[in-house]
Amino acid sequence: MTDGTTRVFTWEEGARIEVRSLGEEIVIEANAAGLKTLADHLLTLAQDGTPDGAHLHLEENNGLEEGSVGLVLERCDDE
Repeated sequence: MTDGTTRVFTWEEGARIEVRSLGEEIVIEANAAGLKTLADHLLTLAQDGTPDGAHLHLEENNGLEEGSVGLVLERCDDE
């Protein structure tokens, strides 16, 4: 909940998301359900009324596959 507005992050059934760091590149590998899940998460953060700084942490055993590096999706409206 942010500013009294509840944001619901939903997961597609069977979603698989892995995040790897390859030096200067980050690879996000996902099946179709995982890609839809990430897209939905980003659209949720983009909703009107979502405040600057609202974010979602994805980590190994919290949405990401074993061996993944953590991923934070954050809204930042500052230019």
